[in-house]
Amino acid sequence: MSLRTVPGRTDRVVVIGAGLSGLAAALHLLGTGREVTLLERDHSVGGRVGAYDGPGYRIDSGATVLTMPELVGEALAAVGADFGSVSPPLRLRRLDPAYRARFADGGAIAVHSDPDAMAAEVARVCGPDEARRYRRLRSWLERIFTAEFDRFIDANFDSPLDLVRSRAALADLSTLVRIGGFGRLGPRVEKYLRDPRLQRIFTFQSLYAGLSPARALGIYGAIAHMDTSMGVFFPDGGMRAIAEAMADAFTTAGGTLALGTEVSRIDYRNGRARRVITADGSGFDVDAVVLTADLGGGSALLPRRTWPRRPVRHSPSAVVAHGTIPASVAARWADSGHHTIDFGAAWEQTFAEITARRGRGRLMSDPSLLLTRPAVTDPGLMIDRDGEPHEPLSVLAPCPNLDSAPLDWAALGGPYVRELLTELERRGYTGIAEHFRVDLIDTPQTWADRGMSAGTPFAAAHTFAQTGPFRRGNLDSGAENVVLAGSGTTPGVGVPTVLVSGKLAAQRIAGEAALGSRRDRPDQGVSRSGTPSH
Repeated sequence: MSLRTVPGRTDRVVVIGAGLSGLAAALHLLGTGREVTLLERDHSVGGRVGAYDGPGYRIDSGATVLTMPELVGEALAAVGADFGSVSPPLRLRRLDPAYRARFADGGAIAVHSDPDAMAAEVARVCGPDEARRYRRLRSWLERIFTAEFDRFIDANFDSPLDLVRSRAALADLSTLVRIGGFGRLGPRVEKYLRDPRLQRIFTFQSLYAGLSPARALGIYGAIAHMDTSMGVFFPDGGMRAIAEAMADAFTTAGGTLALGTEVSRIDYRNGRARRVITADGSGFDVDAVVLTADLGGGSALLPRRTWPRRPVRHSPSAVVAHGTIPASVAARWADSGHHTIDFGAAWEQTFAEITARRGRGRLMSDPSLLLTRPAVTDPGLMIDRDGEPHEPLSVLAPCPNLDSAPLDWAALGGPYVRELLTELERRGYTGIAEHFRVDLIDTPQTWADRGMSAGTPFAAAHTFAQTGPFRRGNLDSGAENVVLAGSGTTPGVGVPTVLVSGKLAAQRIAGEAALGSRRDRPDQGVSRSGTPSH
């Protein structure tokens, strides 16, 4: 059955938003010979993979975890570019360990992507029987990913019936059902692992989907597989280097990128977008539009009859403190690395607090936190302050979104961060309360001020009614030539998935054949398993 695409001419395309999904869509469309203009209201590219300019340093202000970097390579290859050809070259470092996990009992586990290294770590901490159970869990996560990715993530759907319309699709769906993909993730992982600490390491990723492990479907084990088995990477210079590399490839190949250009409206006639108007009154005649703005704030650009469709349940949000700390202070922290997840003793309670429905959310009573120290991997990010080396530091605390808990974050943000730093000091991060210079605090309110629905950068939650073919479709814009991309549409939230969403949007305009087979993805030096291939 042929893929439904935008009808009529599609020679001139405007992509609104230069985040990863917009950059991916723009590259794939430019590679098909279309005239592509990419508009971004900020003065830099990246969107939710952005950067903050602090006094004398830059720090990633959005996503900090990169998995499946071959998807970046695929977008670059659409215009004949690769990691080495962009300026500056995009250089990735594989993190080993990918994470360090610390627990309330004082224990710590290093999370390795390599199966033998991880099995050895599990055996050291939890015993050889648990190491054997880890290998069986890893195999199950890989089977979930293999049955799911090409067919149900890296694919467009015109209808939920597409899940069963071909023999191959039905076979993959049957595999997912048979191996437990539509059961609950938390209980399934508990069948493999006995140690509660390991259970947390392989289920906390459900937060990316906006759900507790007890409620997330087993299919979201694919995220845990990407996160713990396929490799976590970091680009020299920070995550923002990914977007900058994609933008360089786009403009080098002849695309038009306009930064600091806000779109005020789209003019429609006879069910089609005809012209994109910017805030300064200028405009662009279009044959097709890719809209990547958040589907809350971006809905103002769509035909009014299309919004709201139905109530959207949003993912939890986060408070993030960005700043610097003396390297000598951070060096004293035991079991701390590039990414450190510091788990509180509470688990089910924490998810209940931050994922509660409207008006019932609470701040974590026993917080689990993510500390990110990128200079551990890239020493070039170190800065000199008053003659002493300092390193960038971010502390992230999940929290309810504004629908779940409409708190006064203008008043609460600073005191809450101080409370979190006091708790980290108590947990052994000696000196963090006194020496961490906080230059920026992001809260649900600051996310909302940037147009993100319900004050969350993690978009719509992946409940059953908002996942796969049931999630808001990329052609569900109310205009026959406006295609959606980004975390609010298919396939969902996360760096790999928004890159895929950009390609899927491009397929809706150019057709799948024009973009090539998704199974012919260039590895750019990274294999499908995440292992460096050189």
